[in-house]
Amino acid sequence: MIRREDILSLEYLKKTEFTGSHRGLRYRLESKEEEGEKKLLVTVWREPFNFVTTPDEQKQQEVFAFSEDGILDAVAWMNDRLFEMERGLV
Repeated sequence: MIRREDILSLEYLKKTEFTGSHRGLRYRLESKEEEGEKKLLVTVWREPFNFVTTPDEQKQQEVFAFSEDGILDAVAWMNDRLFEMERGLV
């Protein structure tokens, strides 16, 4: 299970993207401007390839608030994707 402690701080995410992986699921978190507001864009995809070489149609994305609560929501969403992947639902 992906935990909040696995994700770096909001201060880090303000400057650059953060990538990681867990049990075959890769993920990327980054800040994004949307309607004049900073948001947290989260992308997940299956291993083995990195973000650049994985085709867009094999990635899932979701946008969250750029806040501590947004990170917690993102972690829950990523764990849902992990569960679906492990159960063969996606």
